[in-house]
Amino acid sequence: MPNNAERTYIMIQVQRALVGTIISRFEQRGFKLIALKLVHASTEHLEKHYEDLKEKPFFPGLIKYMNAGPVVGMVWEGLDAVKTGRVILGATNPLASAPGTIRGDFALAVGRNVCHGSDSVENAEKEIKLWFPEGVVQYTDVKAEWIFE
Repeated sequence: MPNNAERTYIMIQVQRALVGTIISRFEQRGFKLIALKLVHASTEHLEKHYEDLKEKPFFPGLIKYMNAGPVVGMVWEGLDAVKTGRVILGATNPLASAPGTIRGDFALAVGRNVCHGSDSVENAEKEIKLWFPEGVVQYTDVKAEWIFE
């Protein structure tokens, strides 16, 4: 793994049945999965996670959508994981997302954009602590020598 590896938090709304597809895209890019869980998050937990969006008009609908069923929370590690993870996901507004991105391929509305990805290293660490208070799993990624210089 490169010395400047980062961690990012990615969350998928399970109801769309895209969990495997989204995991595959991160794996294919070369990221290392170090935490994963299926959880039906409480409204309070989701409100804490999305507290920076509470003044946005779509906030109530977003909380209701994410609380309507389970979510898969994941922590991925890799080179520029936050920035690259956001590129893989696409723009927050799916209509502005390029084809080939997750949101560009599978979403149409901001409040139903299939997944969440950390927007900064600081927020990633905050989100990881919120969703994985038990910590993450560290292991040697044997394919890393074929991915990183």
